Amino acid sequence: MADLTQPLVRPKRKTTVVDYLVQLRWIVVIFVVLPISFTFDMLAYFGDMWSNSKSYKRRQKEHDANVQKVINRLKERDPKRDGLVCTARKPYIAVGMRNVDYKRARHFEVDLSSFRNVLDIDTERMVARVEPLVNMGQITRVTVPMNQALAVVAELDDLTVGGLINGYGIEGSSHIYGLFADTVVAYEIILSDGTLVKATADNEYSDLFYAIPWSQGTLGLLVAAEIKLIPIKEYMRVTYVPVRGTLRELGQAYIDSFTDPDGNQDSSDVVPEFVETMIYNPNEAVCMTGRYASKEEAKKKGNKINEQGWWFKTWYYQHAQTALKKGEFVEYIPTRDYYHRHTRCLYWEGKLILPFGDQFWFRWLFGWAMPPKVSFLKATQGDAIRNYYHEKHVIQDMLVPLYKVPDALEFAHQELELYPIWLCPHKLHKFPVKTMIYPEPGFERHRRRGDTHYAQMYTDIGLYYTPNPILRGEEFDGIEACRKIEQWLIENHGFQALYAVTELNEKEFWRMFDASLYSRVRDKYKAVGTFMSVYYKSKKGRKTEKEVQEEEQKISESAYADLENPAD
Repeated sequence: MADLTQPLVRPKRKTTVVDYLVQLRWIVVIFVVLPISFTFDMLAYFGDMWSNSKSYKRRQKEHDANVQKVINRLKERDPKRDGLVCTARKPYIAVGMRNVDYKRARHFEVDLSSFRNVLDIDTERMVARVEPLVNMGQITRVTVPMNQALAVVAELDDLTVGGLINGYGIEGSSHIYGLFADTVVAYEIILSDGTLVKATADNEYSDLFYAIPWSQGTLGLLVAAEIKLIPIKEYMRVTYVPVRGTLRELGQAYIDSFTDPDGNQDSSDVVPEFVETMIYNPNEAVCMTGRYASKEEAKKKGNKINEQGWWFKTWYYQHAQTALKKGEFVEYIPTRDYYHRHTRCLYWEGKLILPFGDQFWFRWLFGWAMPPKVSFLKATQGDAIRNYYHEKHVIQDMLVPLYKVPDALEFAHQELELYPIWLCPHKLHKFPVKTMIYPEPGFERHRRRGDTHYAQMYTDIGLYYTPNPILRGEEFDGIEACRKIEQWLIENHGFQALYAVTELNEKEFWRMFDASLYSRVRDKYKAVGTFMSVYYKSKKGRKTEKEVQEEEQKISESAYADLENPAD
């Protein structure tokens, strides 16, 4: 490993017109994107209030009618004439950075825009039944006042249930409950022939149940899900611990912050309820752990309460960074404010979008309009800026075994030199069947810190920013760096979140992910020829008419069929 204390020396790159467009993009954000985003949020808020005013019985009736419309629409499709099935949602609406270029080819649209209601909160079963377009901000407005919440609440308000299930979802509680999809107890899916089925872990559709996560909606159309609820309290007691040292030492401090050296990883007395770490540079980090706390505890004399949800508050990642100056401290944050602590500043991407957005004057005057919606940022950027971001900006999540975090941090520094870095642990369960992502074979024999007999502890290494070489005006090949990261993940039994850009070809893709269950389920439920495969939906670049036709003709032969051991 090269010397991490000194940046690699790269030649200076020539400044282009696109560089200036990116630097001045804040003008479009201030005068176009922010007003549209705020208006959209207000309309959505009042729409949610109107939905919540309806009885569960009425919402269910509307749901049933909308499901029937989807079934009827699917039955109108002529496979010989029409393209593969896609939702009617515009390509730029997706929150992820991946190009939704498959919609630029011929396709058959199905409108799911009406599926954005909370259908039921079952306080006896502790289950929320929701439609796929319900987002995290919407569900927490309903459940938190009841002192209940989804077991995993992804931090950004706009992330939807459907995206978190079909794609990827994580939160600070994932070291206890796993990824977002691991907290789902039932899926309601419309199959390619228009049949509505309910898939659970123990019914006749259990294979479909285990195949849906990470499938990107390529097995059927999700129209509802039942998701686990947990009891919560009014506040989160958050402890901020500053750490200094080498990257390996920062990685080890993160591991030590939430794992029990004696192996009692399921003990609530030992393991905190929320965990995250932010690495600010190669030598400094802040480890944060949280536990639910009652209102009575939070308001005891001497305790500090931080109403983080107010628009004028210091952006959360900068607030946490103050621990590096003032030392370890504890505070209480209202639970819903804590869930959405990264929303207003989009982690730290807000600093790139609006360089002065974190300033006191801006937060007071315009913070109420933050954040700009990712979908509208994408809609207003054009192909030149979009290509610039793909080549010179990074949005990637490296999912790696916990014990390999120090190695992964050094590798990421060597290839990207990008900070801050977000660390969030999650369980990767050992299921009865091998799913697209799965723990290392035999992990339970090693008894490493964080692991249990039924799950291996992984970590999401969140890389969201412009690499320092770009900021210094140096040459930097973002595409090649992405390829190196993906190859490192394949070699180290890691995975890449599929909302991001991937440079993998099809064979490499199925070396990273396991295709066995996914391909069987696609064949069994006749998704082949109706829905595009997950690789083609995830791959970079425009999907041509020829590619769509070839995909329609595929039955079971594909690149992963040539691999005797696709995930080995």
